[in-house]
Amino acid sequence: MKFFVDTADVAAISELNDLGMVDGVTTNPSIILKSGRDIIEVTREICGIVSGPVSAEVVATKAEDMIAEGRKLAEIAPNIAVKVPLTWDGLKACKVLTGEGRMVNVTLCFSANQALLAAKAGATFISPFIGRLDDINLDGMDLIGDIRTIYDNYDFDTQILAASIRTLNHAKDCALIGADVMTAPPAVIKAMANHVLTDKGLEQFTADWAKTGQKIL
Repeated sequence: MKFFVDTADVAAISELNDLGMVDGVTTNPSIILKSGRDIIEVTREICGIVSGPVSAEVVATKAEDMIAEGRKLAEIAPNIAVKVPLTWDGLKACKVLTGEGRMVNVTLCFSANQALLAAKAGATFISPFIGRLDDINLDGMDLIGDIRTIYDNYDFDTQILAASIRTLNHAKDCALIGADVMTAPPAVIKAMANHVLTDKGLEQFTADWAKTGQKIL
């Protein structure tokens, strides 16, 4: 499973990228707001760090305006994936932009039917939002499983980009189900390394080593 980092924090992206933990980056208007930076400037900097897809989201709601914004964002770097919402206008924009050879990430997906439409429109990525479904007492993982089955049934090339990842179980379950990509905040990705038994074992090893009185360096 590929790891995308859901942030515009350049320092956090660089740290994870240096460890080989970054296959791409996702941003959205809320993330750009949090960064406090110009969207073109910060997106260009991220594209210079990461070789994989970097999602930059349009803010228009009409297809023709989304297409124009998408073309503008795609000029930032060759690895830009234009992010459009899963609306009828967004699907129209997806069809045009993918027809021009651009990567398109169709976002805010909450149903398998929506995901099917996005694949038919040629989306490079579909972004189902797990955490937001959990918020309304629906199991976001059921959606990932449904999309995986549908895409496999018909050999769609669209990659499932599991989004709104909030917990370590979200990450694990996405990998088990077969999501192609997950995008998560840096803190969630780093927390995947944590386990109480690892900490306990390391504490014991450290205590026992001290008793030997030895040094390696």
